[in-house]
Amino acid sequence: MRILVIEDEDTLRAQLVDRLRREGYAVDETGLGKEGEFYGLEYPIDAAIVDLGLPDLPGTAIIESWRRQKKSFPVLILTARGRWEDKVAGLEIGADDYLVKPFYQEELLARLRALLRRAAGWSQSRIECGPLVMELGTKRVMVEGRELDLTALEFKVLEFLMLRAGDVLSKSDLTEHLYEDDAERDSNVLEVIIGRLRKKIDPDRQLNPIETIRGQGYRLRLAARPSQA
Repeated sequence: MRILVIEDEDTLRAQLVDRLRREGYAVDETGLGKEGEFYGLEYPIDAAIVDLGLPDLPGTAIIESWRRQKKSFPVLILTARGRWEDKVAGLEIGADDYLVKPFYQEELLARLRALLRRAAGWSQSRIECGPLVMELGTKRVMVEGRELDLTALEFKVLEFLMLRAGDVLSKSDLTEHLYEDDAERDSNVLEVIIGRLRKKIDPDRQLNPIETIRGQGYRLRLAARPSQA
């Protein structure tokens, strides 16, 4: 999943970016509002973390611009302002949640995971697709009670497929949401990851969990159970 961080406090931004990357997210970052606005309009962002008090362009103006141009990815705002009026104003212009500084990184991560899964139509942190179960908080994946031993990249690819179960995802869809712009992208690596996931999920080759749609991409064919939203 690809996260945009717009925060002008260099130390805080560096801490957030480092933690998000350690959690397996691809991260685009900037301390400038105008640059962040551009990233949100032009990059395949899954969620954004936006400070309201930016020096060149207010965070509220950035969010308003995105919403006017039909960008619907979830936005978590950061603010040093504790007044309830400021929080309401942020939500009214299109933000989805907020945190008041200072905050705990664990809370930010929990709120971010909630926004990402709700944007994909899931209300709980447990995603179920047929016999395949993923717990986003603990990063555990099970098939019929058997826990899978996945690498960080395997988990990222499977998470994206499960959140969009039933959708055909092209190789470019997957790589753009899983890698940052300056990262080396090799479609052969993705093919290897898909092959390993198939073997780990379905060693007996009975489920055929991940389909290759010729000329289009991949699809998790296991039916997703309805969200409890």
